[in-house]
Amino acid sequence: MQTSSKLIQKAIDQMATLPGIGRKTAMRLVLDLLRRSPEEVERFAHSFKEMREGIHYCAQCFNLSDIELCTICSNVQRGNETICVVEDIRDVMAIESTQQFKGTYHVLGGKISPMDGIGPQDLRVNELISRIEKGETKEVILALSATLEGDTTNFYLFRKLKGFSLNITTIARGVGIGEELEYTDEITLGRSILNRTPFEVSLSR
Repeated sequence: MQTSSKLIQKAIDQMATLPGIGRKTAMRLVLDLLRRSPEEVERFAHSFKEMREGIHYCAQCFNLSDIELCTICSNVQRGNETICVVEDIRDVMAIESTQQFKGTYHVLGGKISPMDGIGPQDLRVNELISRIEKGETKEVILALSATLEGDTTNFYLFRKLKGFSLNITTIARGVGIGEELEYTDEITLGRSILNRTPFEVSLSR
């Protein structure tokens, strides 16, 4: 769908690069921006520029943050006794929305997937072990997606961590097999966190 303006076309092309945004939706969004005042558009554009330049990874859990330690890790009400291991920051957001977990997180940055060329060395496993070696952690919750890759990563982490004196649990299978955490409804995900089970038990199911 071409327009009479190269500038509008360029803006539509950029908007359409966003996930889930087709060209018709991109055009509607661009035309909406055109109807706004220059000040509004400037604030809109500046917020994205500021976000891109100011956001970095939390020094402890690797969640996204605009300060050294994210608001979860720096919250004194949430100690390091329980660490919930997740694939990426979208899973942190999904679990936080349930308001059922009061510990901290560790974002791996992916999951083991030989087909995609992702191995354990590509994940933040060593950083997780370094946190546990400090001796504050009593429980590690493996909260990866119920997929083949997620289960493979869970098992790998279990083998790496079973030598430590801590409980290793996994979220209950209220989350359907093959489901990604970010698409699971809050009630189901919340119950899965509360009803977590020892990881060794889950291996026999």
